[in-house]
Amino acid sequence: MGELRALRAEVVELRRRLADAEQALLALSRGEVDAVVDEPGSGHLLLRAAQGKLLQSERLLRAIFDGALDAVLLTDDANVCVDANPAACELFGLPKAELLQRRIEDFADEQAPLAWQQLLRTGRLAGEYRLARRDGERRYLDFRSTANILPGLHMSVMRDVTERRQAEQTRARLAAIVESSEDAIISEDLDELITTWNRGAERLFQWSAAEALGRPTALVTPVELLGHERRMLDMVRRGEQVEQYQTRRRRKDGVLVDVSVTTSVLRDGAGAVTGASRIARDFTAQRQAEAALRKTEEHLRHAQKMEAVGVLAGGVAHDFNNLLSVVGSYAVLLLSQVAEGDPMRRDIEEIRLAGERATKLTRQLLAFGRRQVLSPQVLDLHQVVLGLEHMLKRLLSEEIELSLPAVPSKGRVFADASQLEQVILNLVVNARDAMPRGGRLTIDTAIVELDDAYAEANAGVAPGRYLKLSVADTGVGMDAATRDRIFEPFFTTKERGKGTGLGLSTVFGIVQQSDGHIRVQSELGHGSTFQLYFPLTDQAPSVRASVAPPPTSLHGSETILVVEDDEQVRGLTRTILRRQGYRVLDSQNAGEAFLLCESHPSPIHLLLTDVVMPRMSGRELAKRLAPMRPDMRVLYTSGHAEILGHEHQVSDTATFLPKPITPDALLRKVREVLDAT
Repeated sequence: MGELRALRAEVVELRRRLADAEQALLALSRGEVDAVVDEPGSGHLLLRAAQGKLLQSERLLRAIFDGALDAVLLTDDANVCVDANPAACELFGLPKAELLQRRIEDFADEQAPLAWQQLLRTGRLAGEYRLARRDGERRYLDFRSTANILPGLHMSVMRDVTERRQAEQTRARLAAIVESSEDAIISEDLDELITTWNRGAERLFQWSAAEALGRPTALVTPVELLGHERRMLDMVRRGEQVEQYQTRRRRKDGVLVDVSVTTSVLRDGAGAVTGASRIARDFTAQRQAEAALRKTEEHLRHAQKMEAVGVLAGGVAHDFNNLLSVVGSYAVLLLSQVAEGDPMRRDIEEIRLAGERATKLTRQLLAFGRRQVLSPQVLDLHQVVLGLEHMLKRLLSEEIELSLPAVPSKGRVFADASQLEQVILNLVVNARDAMPRGGRLTIDTAIVELDDAYAEANAGVAPGRYLKLSVADTGVGMDAATRDRIFEPFFTTKERGKGTGLGLSTVFGIVQQSDGHIRVQSELGHGSTFQLYFPLTDQAPSVRASVAPPPTSLHGSETILVVEDDEQVRGLTRTILRRQGYRVLDSQNAGEAFLLCESHPSPIHLLLTDVVMPRMSGRELAKRLAPMRPDMRVLYTSGHAEILGHEHQVSDTATFLPKPITPDALLRKVREVLDAT
């Protein structure tokens, strides 16, 4: 604008000189020599001097006009361009010859006519207008126009401010982004004073911008981390790469929050460092989520490990059941043939007892592997606990105080009563052993609601209403390493010979098989609490069915078809039944059994079949034989729990004999099925 003022001054001076020259010429033409006595000489010389000054002024004016950095246009009353300097030609993208005689409206936006009217009305115009260059590019111009610098001549000085306007728009967008960012964005100068504090910083650190601006960055940096933050800033200033790092910051209330920080250096237009900017993101929730994920993964890995061990234990136990059936049953058969007092009888008895102990271990393994046969019913768990009171008191020493639930929970569960009793007894024995010097044992029941958050934190748990059974002791407690392994089969902290390590494994399997889950809370020196959760049911309590009277005789003459893929078990079954008078047809698979039924001319009274067999199950076999032998009854046998009814549950225990079998159990069940009306 200084050049514009100088140009205007030159115009005024030129007009003054022109007026003086006109007066001098007029005086000379009249012979009034005395009117121009300011310089000696003739009027001719004076006129020549005036003309020289006029030419000099014109040259000066043209030099200023053409050399101006801003674009200058001279227009007439119709707003047609009559002169333009080189800067104007460059601005409009046109040579001077094409620019002349063009109207400014041909290039400017729709505001131009109104602006022109304002110029003619007021004599002056100032503002920003948009220009369309010849190549179509839009540019923003700062206009400064003056009307009638000479009669009918108007001058406009224009400066291209497109870059400045774009820079301002960019700054505005960046400012909006900074303000709307969820992250905390903080800038500081070289004195480590805060110069930028966005809304994200207000939310994260609880200081308002008015409170934070101008204060040291130590406002949110813990004292012990100031040195580290300055080292990070020095690295950035030196141009070194600083990766995003995690640290801590202090809120206004003094609480420390976990944040990830990205630091960048701030420079001015000349490249000099003016400060630094930090972006801080609160990842407290992310860290909590990661911790929860790690915990879930640990639970999942533990569950997978327990599942794998359970599958292995259940598979081994199932196969072992067949061996125990043979060992135990033949021991019983031998005892029936050896007279009292025979030296061999004691040895055979030891074999039988060892088989019984092995059978007990096998059942515990099946329980852990969730493969034992259950007979679930609707139970009042509170009554189950109270029904064990006398037995529990016999298990505990006088130094242990027993506390049972005083208020009924009024909640019912669907489970096997005998298995729940075993769970409670195992937990009580475990608690007793953890209190060798006495203590307090508390058993309680309560109805609880497990929400989605609980379910997410405990893999495999569905939200809903549960009946919680708590068994808490004041014993020695456990460390974390022990807690992680207590349900593994054969893991024990007891001395050799004082436990098999299957008690808690059995508890785990029974609870899992009953669709429940377990939580354990324990610390060394602070006792242990086992919390067992069973899904609630709205069904009415089950009524115990009347027990059928035992058969009067185990002998029979009926024909029985035995289908068993294990050769030793099949031979044992055949031997036991034939010794009691039964006619036995046996086959090792369903195909052979089908052919026997087709070819046998006489009635077959009972099908005694294993359920899990190659190619065709015992269930499918019985279904296919039913049209051929409609009067033939069926007795299933298996060591698997999944074979009848709903998974892990038996729909009709009257027609099922679990393995390992014994001669007495086999004969009684056969007679029971045959005699049923």
